[in-house]
Amino acid sequence: MTTGEEVAVMARPGRAEPPVAPVEVLLDQPPSPVPTTPSVQSRALAHLLMNGLRPIGDRMRITRNPALHLVREAFDTVGWTPVPRGTKVRVVDEDSGGGAVRGAWITGRGADDGNGVLLHLHGGGFVFGSPRTHRHFAAALSIATGRPAFLVHYRRAPEHPYPAAADDALAAYRWLLATGYRAEQIVVAGDSAGGHLTASLLAELSRRRLPMPAAAVLFSPFLDLTGAELDDRDAVRRDPFVPPQRARECGQSYAGELAVDSRRLDVLSAPKRRWPPLLIQVGDTECLLGDSERMAESVRAAGGHCELQVWPGQVHVFPAFYPVVPEGRAAIRYVGDFLRSAAAVTVAA
Repeated sequence: MTTGEEVAVMARPGRAEPPVAPVEVLLDQPPSPVPTTPSVQSRALAHLLMNGLRPIGDRMRITRNPALHLVREAFDTVGWTPVPRGTKVRVVDEDSGGGAVRGAWITGRGADDGNGVLLHLHGGGFVFGSPRTHRHFAAALSIATGRPAFLVHYRRAPEHPYPAAADDALAAYRWLLATGYRAEQIVVAGDSAGGHLTASLLAELSRRRLPMPAAAVLFSPFLDLTGAELDDRDAVRRDPFVPPQRARECGQSYAGELAVDSRRLDVLSAPKRRWPPLLIQVGDTECLLGDSERMAESVRAAGGHCELQVWPGQVHVFPAFYPVVPEGRAAIRYVGDFLRSAAAVTVAA
């Protein structure tokens, strides 16, 4: 195993899975931390983004050079955000036999692979972002969950359109199984476009009859690549961070030659009967809020468990702003509680 002692029991893809009692009955859900009003820091962040970043996003097409290069370089500066003290980072670049696996192990203080592992799929509209930009976020999640986080360095559009990133996510999950983690020891998380990759991974695991992870978390997921609702929502309440036209541009870039509403990309309509417990955290300022609401409805309609938290005054992927926003820290602590509860249910079942 890549961190700590090797787990003795090897997961066997395609094995029969035991019947699981309804998650809604078994899940000991921790108290919701969602406040009634946003903090002063959250208001300041939203104001800063609304007047600084949003006007630039409205004007700049980001999937074409030289703009793409500039956006990637600018976004990479987030990588200079200090990781929590005691965090260990180890780069992985190897051929798993099921595809190349690249990424980084992010092990926060007190995390132990005996507790399992968190597979994190970063955001960035499928076109930017990397383990460098998200390592501070993954480190905080590692500390909260007590698990090492594997941050996947998947291939990005437009150079590598669908299914490149989805294939890389699946290869990373199968690699974790092959190194000795059992499926019930794995939890998956994704922010923004990484939320789409997380949902796509769950759909693919279900389609292939592969063992499901214990739980999944979506942070402000970008799920409907058509962006059908974004303009209407943005007209009612202007998103401080995400311009609708840029979201659609990124979705088209990822889709490549496929239609953005094709069945293979439509994770909202994917069958969800076997999906694990799901937590979605999203801000009420987001034009992408409808994606989270429709995902929650879809999972519940299939008989699954999905907790949807809509945080007042929060911007896109607000937990990643935890160094300055108290709601981000509260949200991450809750993720740890939720995943421990969901994992306990899975093991008991």
